Amino acid sequence: MLFQPKRQLGALFTRYRLLLLAVILLFSLIRVRLLDMPLERDEGEYAYAGQLLLEGIPPYQLAYNMKLPGTYAAYAAILAVFGQSVQAIHSGLLLVNVATIVLTATLGRRLYGATGGLATGASYALLSTSPSVLGFAAHATHFVALAAVAGALVLWEPERKPQWVLFAGGVLMGTAMIMKQPGAAFIAFGAVYLAWKRPRGLAAYLAGAALPLELTCLLIWRAGVFERFWFWTVSYGAQYGTLISPANGLLRLLRVLPHVIGPSVWLWVLAAVGVYRLAQTQRSFFPLAFLGFSCAAVSAGLYFRNHYFVMLLPAVSLLAGASVGAVDSQFRSTATAIFVAGMGVSIFVQRDYLFVLNPGQALERTWGESTFTEAPKIGRYFREHTSPEARIAVLGSEPEIYFYARRHSATGYIYTYGLMEPQRYAGRMQEEMIAEIEHTRPEYVVYVRSPTTWGLEKGSDDHIFTWAERYLATQYEPLKEASSPSFQTFRRKIPAAGSQSITAF
Repeated sequence: MLFQPKRQLGALFTRYRLLLLAVILLFSLIRVRLLDMPLERDEGEYAYAGQLLLEGIPPYQLAYNMKLPGTYAAYAAILAVFGQSVQAIHSGLLLVNVATIVLTATLGRRLYGATGGLATGASYALLSTSPSVLGFAAHATHFVALAAVAGALVLWEPERKPQWVLFAGGVLMGTAMIMKQPGAAFIAFGAVYLAWKRPRGLAAYLAGAALPLELTCLLIWRAGVFERFWFWTVSYGAQYGTLISPANGLLRLLRVLPHVIGPSVWLWVLAAVGVYRLAQTQRSFFPLAFLGFSCAAVSAGLYFRNHYFVMLLPAVSLLAGASVGAVDSQFRSTATAIFVAGMGVSIFVQRDYLFVLNPGQALERTWGESTFTEAPKIGRYFREHTSPEARIAVLGSEPEIYFYARRHSATGYIYTYGLMEPQRYAGRMQEEMIAEIEHTRPEYVVYVRSPTTWGLEKGSDDHIFTWAERYLATQYEPLKEASSPSFQTFRRKIPAAGSQSITAF
């Protein structure tokens, strides 16, 4: 039947909303249970940069990184609303996740009906909460996914939409890129889709897509940090984005993909079936193009880190929804049974993480290191034993310490990975980090022992380690009460008795 009585449609829509609400409540409660999970490195970077923004300090002044600053602004908004805490950050992620679930379900409903929409939303809720994609960490990829799905929803069926709506869709896709550069793939998706469906709307769309980057550049220029912004996001960014060869990228993908898919393999199988089913219809261009450009976003730089796949999950969820919302009633029943079983199996496989482990245990189970659970203690010590004006330095890639301490960094190098990479700026970066620390003369220095904090490679320039040993031995003294297995703390000897520093190596 193509048409159903209004009463039946109303009952179906009500049931859809109630079931979607139940899905949202279930996965929100799971996230609430882990709100206290300590920050990992990327979260520490965003939190510290957001903290600085709230103090009026622009990106790239006291915290260097190649990412565009959209996620910094998002974190600043979260911290302003909920407070400067780990719980606040993960509460913000919870809201971002809920919004993305609702938008993916809405998009799925418009493409495949209420049943398909519900399956789409439920799939995204489960997949984006999984530790296989580091789903509990507030990575930039969650913010990219939110903006991209919102943009896709606005652009769907653009034939009769006014130009300003297409402009708004472009703004949303441009926002996805500002959150993280791979989001540019979704700008390309919108452009290709409009070129196919409504070429006359392309100019308005592209004008909207350019607006977020234009405003970002203007604000960065007015803040006086455009030169450094350009170096990190363009000059160094180009080096970073070309370090991995295609062969090594393929090996990375083959190594990571089974871990990403494994816990929810039946949902991915259902998505693969959705590709096959859609390829036989005339309405396949939108979801399959969205899938293709989502894959492009994940593939940027060929690093294929687990959390990058969050940008692929909306497309995968839409394809799973396509199978469940199939027109063929017999096939739909089979797909629905596979979907429900797949959800159940996936939840069961991940039950310890979702329902049993405490926040610290869940984090260590995911990362296999204790650095992140020790960092809050180090930060708390600094906050309690230094004045708000004190400067500290962390020799390693642990920016979360600055956030916990609520103290400014003595160097903009909040990560040390770039110093070890085989790229043309590595030596210059080491010299600049050394010069900034010696000029600032921080009260405390943190030398991180964990090897993952440095990313030391064969052939890396290692003269910063020789400098660090000499500098700390002559200018600082060990501080046992602020040390830990991952961090060794040092306090400055000169010029005053109140200065302190931390080392972990």
